[in-house]
Amino acid sequence: MTEAHNRTEGDINLSSERQKWYAVIDDPETVSYLHEDEEHFLHQALSTPCLDVLASCDGIYLTDIQGKTYMDFHGNNVHQLGYRNPYIIEKLKAQMDILPFSPRRYTNVPAIELAKKLGDLMPGNLKRVLFAPGGTSAISMALKLARVVTGKHKVISLWDSFHGASLDAISAGGELDFRKDMGALMPGVERIPPPMTYRGPFFNAAESDLPYADYLEYVIEKEGDIGVFLIETIRNTDVQIPSQAYWTKVREICTKHKVLLVLDEIPIAFGRTGKIFAFEHYGIEPDIVCLGKGLGGGVMPMAAIVARESHNIAQSVSLGHFTHEKSPLGSVAALAMLEYIEQHNILAKVHDDALFMQNELEKLKEKFALIGDIRGIGLLWGIELVTNRETREKAGRQAEVVMYECLKNGLSFKVSQGNVIQLSPPLIITREQLTEALRILENALEKASGLI
Repeated sequence: MTEAHNRTEGDINLSSERQKWYAVIDDPETVSYLHEDEEHFLHQALSTPCLDVLASCDGIYLTDIQGKTYMDFHGNNVHQLGYRNPYIIEKLKAQMDILPFSPRRYTNVPAIELAKKLGDLMPGNLKRVLFAPGGTSAISMALKLARVVTGKHKVISLWDSFHGASLDAISAGGELDFRKDMGALMPGVERIPPPMTYRGPFFNAAESDLPYADYLEYVIEKEGDIGVFLIETIRNTDVQIPSQAYWTKVREICTKHKVLLVLDEIPIAFGRTGKIFAFEHYGIEPDIVCLGKGLGGGVMPMAAIVARESHNIAQSVSLGHFTHEKSPLGSVAALAMLEYIEQHNILAKVHDDALFMQNELEKLKEKFALIGDIRGIGLLWGIELVTNRETREKAGRQAEVVMYECLKNGLSFKVSQGNVIQLSPPLIITREQLTEALRILENALEKASGLI
């Protein structure tokens, strides 16, 4: 299979550009550890072999064992408040001395306080909470609860979507890398195209992205027995931002057909888009919300679902029942994260940063012909290096050149869908740091454009 065909959710780690990267970090100790990593871990797509060997982290920076620092504009979406945030770390240290683990048959005060806090932040009667040790498990719990609530097992999701790596989550997701060679998966999943406003297959400039919502209703009516529409409010990987009209129509369709609207906000909640939850931008009320990643404050594995009060009808079913379900440490980290956002007015800061990013990235688009589209919200931005289908393979190579050139100069981010540079820095980043990152990016774009 060619490199172009392999371009998918993340950057490829077996390409020729990746091999050139190892010459850049050609340090004997680093190479030795990378070889040991390959010898002891099972290999898998998107993460083997690894990029580098990390030693420490702080704020927006990762530092490798040789002392090289990277500004991290990826962070697996856990680093909303940066690495080793002192406020969160101190709260965790205090909890470690009191109750680091709570057996499943008991509850604890931090878990109760976090459940109440999440319910208070939600609209309407979204008040019932269940915790899990990871986002994939949150998706699993949501799908199980939806079957109990609706009595229907069929799910509609989007092509190219990612909702986790377990068998039930990849059944509902649309990413080939996670489904290939897996054989039979969970039945009853129908996939439809994601709403795309830049050269999407159903995009009509006169109608915005409404045809994608019409497609949803068409499948619901034709298929029957649909219980769930599972979707990211704003797609994180390649930054697809639906219109208000799309979300208004989707909410109406789900209500009309008694389909639960399950929003996956695992990578984008807690300030990434300038709101605590991305659905707040649209004024809609989901039926179930899935949370994770940043919920753990960049330290603890922590995830949750929040459902309607009326959905509390699964007492005879173990929806989660995880060993670390009501983690005191995870709960304390989440509470500290939410407190920090409120105390430091992070949402207002992200709003100001968004205006700055929009202005600066539009300048880059005007300067570089290889940039086809700029789109973003808050501190989540995508730069699509393609203008038509014929140039897609070339754009994929250019995106890799840009990424590795940036890595050389201390800026780390992810390439999504093969040709989209995705930028999601910590929300605590300073304006000076943002400016420096964009300077590194501009120099890399010049190299990819053949201008220098």
